[in-house]
Amino acid sequence: MKRFLMAGGGTGGHVIPALAVARELRKRGSEVFFVGTETGLEARLVPQDGFRLEKIEVGALNRVSLRRKLGTLAQLPLTTLGCFSIVRRASAVFSMGGYVAGPPVMAALVGQVPVVVMEPNAIPGFTHRVIGRFVARALVSFPETADRFGAGRSELTGLPVREEFFQIAPKSRGAVLNLLVTGGSQGSRTLNQAGRASWPLFQRAGCRVRIVHQSGPSGWEPLAEAFRQCGLDGEVIPFITDMPAAFAAADLVVCRSGAGAVSELAASGKPSILVPFPFAADDHQTRNAEAMVRGGASRLIRDRDLGGDTLFSSVSELARDSAVMERMGTAARKFAKPGAAIRAAEILEQVARDFN
Repeated sequence: MKRFLMAGGGTGGHVIPALAVARELRKRGSEVFFVGTETGLEARLVPQDGFRLEKIEVGALNRVSLRRKLGTLAQLPLTTLGCFSIVRRASAVFSMGGYVAGPPVMAALVGQVPVVVMEPNAIPGFTHRVIGRFVARALVSFPETADRFGAGRSELTGLPVREEFFQIAPKSRGAVLNLLVTGGSQGSRTLNQAGRASWPLFQRAGCRVRIVHQSGPSGWEPLAEAFRQCGLDGEVIPFITDMPAAFAAADLVVCRSGAGAVSELAASGKPSILVPFPFAADDHQTRNAEAMVRGGASRLIRDRDLGGDTLFSSVSELARDSAVMERMGTAARKFAKPGAAIRAAEILEQVARDFN
């Protein structure tokens, strides 16, 4: 039986795609286990999905204080050494990147265990930039990312996305513009503030718009009350349980530009206004957004430039031209890559056969 180690944790962007690939490998009869930390999202999601989690201690290096960075650097050799006993049980290692992936991936490369990486961003993160020349295969979401890895090692697979997003049919625009605004499960202060400032502008202009705004749990109640008082159609909710349904109902989406968000936009074929989170590692959200803009799928507004008036004018401009939004949606679907988890599992099995 083949055994596969999934490396990458901390955030949903690392954990959720790895779980999709892990489930596919398990269906094929392989044993799958994860490496992660006690504090990352993997500590809850991995056992919940029935997979074993080997816990390590490792900290971040990007956008942290000098003291924390020095502590992590001092800790890395010992953590990496401890990972040798873990990776030697694996036929191959699958890396989603991030600081959690660093020690097990380095141990795998030194121990000559093949590594397959999935890099969902237009610019690879720190871990994948460091190891790029040494990986067996690299699975990417943007054509320009392939150049960051060795020649002939990359494949454009995209990021695993729930099948429901791919099943969303193209939507004809009605008399009312359905606008979805979401800053992710935790919300976005920038989007929340800009949304609140834009509502009176939509109201005074007499725009026929219905707004669904996912605010995150922090500060939801006063934001929801402000929306009720403005008199617009729609709702402000802390968390959208059925995001595919929310996408299906939307004519236009305003959101951040993490790998998961742009992959869902592509799968569902939705036009979008992207507001990259400015403090993302290596500014990868801006690179993701720029790739979508070059493809004609999105408009980009910098976080520092987003206010109520900017949001109102950008949405109003698109609302006046349904043909433009239709072309943006069609362009978004060109970025869609169905079957990413299946293809990743196939490549992992192939690599395991070739190297063992």
